[in-house]
Amino acid sequence: MQPVAENLSKDLGILEFLQTEKSINGQIEELHNQLTSSADLPAILIGYSWGAWLGFLFASRYPDLIKKLILISSGAFESKYNNDLMNIRLNRLNPHDRKEAERLLSYINSDGSNNEMLKHFGKLMAIADSYDSLPADNDPVDFDLTIYQSVWAEASRLREANELINCADKIKCPVVAFHGDYDSHPIDGVEKPLSDKLRDFLE
Repeated sequence: MQPVAENLSKDLGILEFLQTEKSINGQIEELHNQLTSSADLPAILIGYSWGAWLGFLFASRYPDLIKKLILISSGAFESKYNNDLMNIRLNRLNPHDRKEAERLLSYINSDGSNNEMLKHFGKLMAIADSYDSLPADNDPVDFDLTIYQSVWAEASRLREANELINCADKIKCPVVAFHGDYDSHPIDGVEKPLSDKLRDFLE
């Protein structure tokens, strides 16, 4: 989201935070410390992909600190909508990239990968998720496989137990979701659960 943040910063005050904690609670509290020390509150919180879920969880825990929540390319909030996600992504890749993605995925799932493998896999998934992917001019973010593995395992359990979507009950602010037509994440998995739970939701 760095290019988006840079463009928005031409007209608005923007803070782009990076999370380093290895648990969901740790990342929520890390974000809380970042916002309360640096932001003009209540703030508009924008999250992309995992950041959308993190923003959702944060707005549930600290509803008075967020005046609007914007979710970009969020994953499905209920697991029943997510069954074909990886197949959709793999089928969008050319044969060479698909084979490489499958190889990397097997390493990641078996705990045999490293940060560079995760980084390469992420680039392949960005191609699969984009209608016309553009290469990044620079890549300043360090990937940390241990953060991914621990946080994603926890997040997946929250979704399976419906604890993720039930966090909507404590959100007070308007919530807006942006979802591209070519996004491999199913829009029904965002729009339907949130429409049922939130009083002020726009997709």
